[in-house]
Amino acid sequence: MTTESAHAPHPSQATAVQHRSAPSIHPPRGAAGRSAPLRPRDVGGRGPVIGLVVADTLAIGAAVALVPGVPRPELLFVLLAAVQPALHGCRGLYRASLSPSALAELPALLGLALIQWFAVTEVVAAYDSRSAIGWAALGSAVAVHALLACAARGAVFHGRRRRAARRPQSALIVGRGPVAHQLTAALYEHSGYGLRPVGRVDPGHPGAADPEPLPVLVTPEDVSRAVIQNSVRHAVFTGPPEAAPDTAALVELFSQHRCRLWTVDGGAAASDAHRRPQTAEHLWGFSVQPLNGGLHRPVARAAKRAMDALLAALALVATAPLMAVCALAVRLSDGPGVIFRQERIGLDGRPFTLLKFRTIAPVDEHESATRWSVALDQRMSVTGGLLRRSSLDELPQLWNVLRGDMSLVGPRPERPYFVAKFSRAHPGYQARHRMPVGITGLAQINGLRGDTSIEDRARFDNHYIDSWSPWQDVCILARTAASLFRLGGS
Repeated sequence: MTTESAHAPHPSQATAVQHRSAPSIHPPRGAAGRSAPLRPRDVGGRGPVIGLVVADTLAIGAAVALVPGVPRPELLFVLLAAVQPALHGCRGLYRASLSPSALAELPALLGLALIQWFAVTEVVAAYDSRSAIGWAALGSAVAVHALLACAARGAVFHGRRRRAARRPQSALIVGRGPVAHQLTAALYEHSGYGLRPVGRVDPGHPGAADPEPLPVLVTPEDVSRAVIQNSVRHAVFTGPPEAAPDTAALVELFSQHRCRLWTVDGGAAASDAHRRPQTAEHLWGFSVQPLNGGLHRPVARAAKRAMDALLAALALVATAPLMAVCALAVRLSDGPGVIFRQERIGLDGRPFTLLKFRTIAPVDEHESATRWSVALDQRMSVTGGLLRRSSLDELPQLWNVLRGDMSLVGPRPERPYFVAKFSRAHPGYQARHRMPVGITGLAQINGLRGDTSIEDRARFDNHYIDSWSPWQDVCILARTAASLFRLGGS
């Protein structure tokens, strides 16, 4: 029996259904047993985001047209429409949501509308003093804008729920026990969430002990084949991810297939409530949060890439004189061969050539690929030591960012030898590669550089990926810039 043949359990039968044998899932024709990850466009789609952008833009136009006393309405509309997507994107108003609520977003819409209108009207007034807007007109415009945006987004969410009910996406439930059964039944009964369970993942399943409403997937091979065969788009963890067996391997597998990951709070102890993040997201009353962050949305990936390319280009121009001085110093101090090239592992495990200013000449390629740290190497010249302590040796990586090999912010890339070694020793290390690698990252600004804990680095890197936002990147870049004055380095 394949996962496609699983029947929808009725809510009253969620914990009492007839026994089914273990699933037999076969790869689709032509797959030849290979795991073929879904392309990003197969998962998210840009329709929902475009619908929200259009709704927000229409709200601006209506507010400009309806509020009397608004000067230069055409210019105001253009400026407001240009600023709004960035503000709403940073606030998370375009993120994927299982239970979106326009009313819950109203306070955020009101605050962002106030920022937009105040900033834009000040710019227009500075350009033309005759175009100043009164406080009464400004307050009215903000209120009308926020209310119309709330109404328009509510219409978009209503249409999205209806489409989701007609065309639900396949999902896998990860976990066991009553919560898994209740959640499965709720998703079948309430199709507006847009998830259709097609299997349950349980690496520690005892076999034929209990009746199951869904096929149980035990091995990674079963999970991978089920994802491909059923075009699975979502994986829902029915408990804290760290409590599930083999979570790191499952997260990595789902991430390779570009699945959206969710974690459901099945009801923790009251004493633990203060430690659980508050969220308005829910699946039929079960609190739910995204597990693999916002970067799995096509729009978010495009925004991060655009920001990287723009800032890297500006930084290359701004630091060109400094890099010329560094290159000259390396040439005079250590001889020919100013740029050091080394193979590193990037997004999805793909290798690329990383560029740095040379601070030491390795004995051979084997030493370069397998020696962990050279921070205290006696062969390092004064120039090399200064470049490493000031992190100026990393400046050529701006070219890697511009090429698309790296990001400005992300997990630091490592050599293939150490990626294989650390992946075996530290659960979760391989999952770092679901995000583009970066020049700096959350681990680095917390002092995890050089000869520091790999387990701690992996934990910080995966937390960064799970909680990614454009504002978090800005904060990390600001803290990195401030740390350059402290001459740390590795």
